[in-house]
Parts: sequence; structure tokens; C-alpha cells
Amino acid sequence: MTLDPVHFKAITRLAGRVSREDAERDHRDFAETVWNEFLDPLRSDGAVVLESLGEHRRRRVHAEDIALAEDPFPTRHGLDSGTINPTTFKNGLVVDVAQAAMSAVPSDVDLHRGRTMVTAVHTNDATTTFEEDWRMDDEGYVRGRVLHVPRVDRTVTPVVHELALYLAEITHAYRNREVVDDLLVLDGPVYPKGLLTWADRDPELQELLAAEEQPQEIIGQYVRMVEHFAERGVPLIGFVKTPVSRQVTRTIREKEGSAPWVNDAAFFSQVLAPDTYGTDETDRDTSCLTFTNWFTSRGGTDGALSAPSVPYDIQRERDPADYEVTFCMLYDPRTDTVYRVESPAVFTRDEELRERLTRHVLKSVATERGPPLAVRKADQLARISRRETVALREALERAFDSELDTNYGDERAAKWGLEG
Repeated sequence: MTLDPVHFKAITRLAGRVSREDAERDHRDFAETVWNEFLDPLRSDGAVVLESLGEHRRRRVHAEDIALAEDPFPTRHGLDSGTINPTTFKNGLVVDVAQAAMSAVPSDVDLHRGRTMVTAVHTNDATTTFEEDWRMDDEGYVRGRVLHVPRVDRTVTPVVHELALYLAEITHAYRNREVVDDLLVLDGPVYPKGLLTWADRDPELQELLAAEEQPQEIIGQYVRMVEHFAERGVPLIGFVKTPVSRQVTRTIREKEGSAPWVNDAAFFSQVLAPDTYGTDETDRDTSCLTFTNWFTSRGGTDGALSAPSVPYDIQRERDPADYEVTFCMLYDPRTDTVYRVESPAVFTRDEELRERLTRHVLKSVATERGPPLAVRKADQLARISRRETVALREALERAFDSELDTNYGDERAAKWGLEG
């Protein structure tokens, strides 16, 4: 314990010097104005970056009622990928290990046993050799490979991490695509946004995305996955637990000079949450889930794969509009949480299917008080725990005959993490 009661009091006194006045009411009123006057459609520099798919409206459903309703999809499959996060060794290697898993509801033990594993390795040593072929283990249930990451200077960590994560995820998805009969739910966005943002994040990443086959091939596999499921008439969605998009807030800031929300999730929270201004927090109505209509999103990375021409060497077999990102936002007052649900437009353009997808997510969140069961199970299967990460890093030290390249901050974080 490093903070005594006197320290807590000092901190709260400092916080009390930040005058909020009626900021909360002003923010909510402004959110209402944005919802009613800006979003149908939302334009940036004359181009439509967001527009309603169907009627522009907010809806609510009683949580207990929807929890007891029948799920529109008899079977559901979830997909997730977890990593140990990039690890640097004293011999210059930077490594990340990712494993992807697919879940089934009802359960499928054989499917749950399967894994796709990728060890992404970066080195500036030209003498280092790599065996990059896929290998099978665990009687064929585990499929893994080493991925030689392209040489970069400033942006090693995100490159290693994102290539490992997305290659494992999309390979596992495509490997098991035929077992999905009714619905596939990805834990996160439907497209590899981490890779798609390379074009805007850093000049080195932008050059890497344009020149290297690896990231282009991974993005292309996501495109082929959408095409496969569209051809079969089996929908897929992405359940985003912590939305970080800033498309609405950024555009409103450009138009109005300011927007008080950190990101779009904060904006939609004010649009969807019950108005508790001036009342006791305990009086908040938590009986109903609230949610928006679906939107078609064309700004930023959302529009990258549906543009008339894609700036990468990626082939599309369908109309570009089929790849558009559509989404709806859902608010659960019981946990005060906002979720974003995504799906390619090829699925949500159908009003009846769009309604079925919405009802599935509502039932799932109402029942689980969080992400759908298929997502939760996939997360449990794919997650690499803190202790497993430590053990893997120690095994990699032996395999590479090199120690971890750590500093005091790393040692303290590892110690506190294991003891916490």
C-alpha cells in the first residue's frame, strides 16, 4: 500500500478543483443534436462516411424477455486469437506467438481441441534461416508455422504482433469454414483493422503494406472468407467488446470545432443510456437493453476494402459494396457497457437477416451479461495466460539460446503481474 488516507484526500481535493458545472447535461444535449441532425447521413468533405441502413432510430428491448426468447441461429461458432505479445531477445530476435481457436455452441470437443499457431520472428541478421512450412502436431489437431517478418526499423513491435495475430486467426477461420452452418461470430472486427491502419499510422508501415506480400495476403484471406460465407448464405459478424472508433467524433469535431467524447463509444453511450442527470445513480433503469439501427460505414479503415479500387494487390470477386462495413451499437445498462456489432453489407442488406442478427446479439448479451457465449468460449480457448506467457518466454530463451532483453520496468511489471 503506497497511498495513505491523507494522500487520497489530497487527490480528491485536486479533482474537486476541476469544475464540471453542467457539462454532463450539455454533452447529452449535444449528443441528441448529433444523433438527430448529423448521422443520417454523416458527411466529411462532401463524402458520405456514415449513413443509416434502414430507418434511423433507437430501440429498446426488455433484457429478461429477450433472454428467454429462442435464438434465431440453432448453432453458433466463435473465433478468437491470442498472443504472448512481442518479446525481444538479446540476440536481436523479436518474437510473438499467436494461437487461434474456434468454439461451437452447442459444444464440439474435436473442434475446440484444434489450434492454429504462428510464431512471428523478426531479425536484422541476414544469416538467420527460417523453416516457414506448416507443420502438424497433436494428431493433426494443431497446425503451426514460423513467419519471417519483413525487416523494419522503428515499427518492429506492431508488425510482429499484428502479423502473428491475424495470420493465426484467418488461417484457423478458413481451415474450419465448412463446419459453420448457421453463424460465425468473430471476437473483434470483421476485418484486420490493425493491418488496415498501417496505411495511416506511420510512413514505414505504409510502405510495408504497399510493398510486402505478407500483410496483403492476410488481408486478402479475410476478403476470401467473406466471399465464401456469402456464397454459402451463412452470415458472419464481429463482436467488438471495446470499440475505439473515432469516425463520428472526429467528423463532428471537424464540423463543429469540438466534440466532448473520447471516442464513438462514449458518444453512443450518451445516446443510448437512460438519462440519469440530477438523479441518484441507484435509480437508473437497468431492465432494458438499448440499441441503434444499423449503419453503413465508409470512413477510415471501414471503407478500405469496399472502395472502387483497393490500393493493395487484393482481388475481389463481388461488387465492392458487398464488402462495406455495417454496424450497430448496443448498450447494456446492467454493466454500463457499449458494444459494437459489425457485419459486411452483403449480409445486413437483407432486412430479415439483419433483424435476426440483431436479435441474436441482444439475446446473447441479455443472457451472458456480456459477449455472446460463442465469443466467450473462443476467448477462453485462445487466450494465453500470464503464467503460460512466462513459461513460453523461458522456453523460447532456451530454444534461441538467448536471454530476454528486459529493463527495470519489464521486471517490475512481470513481478507485480504475477503477484497480482
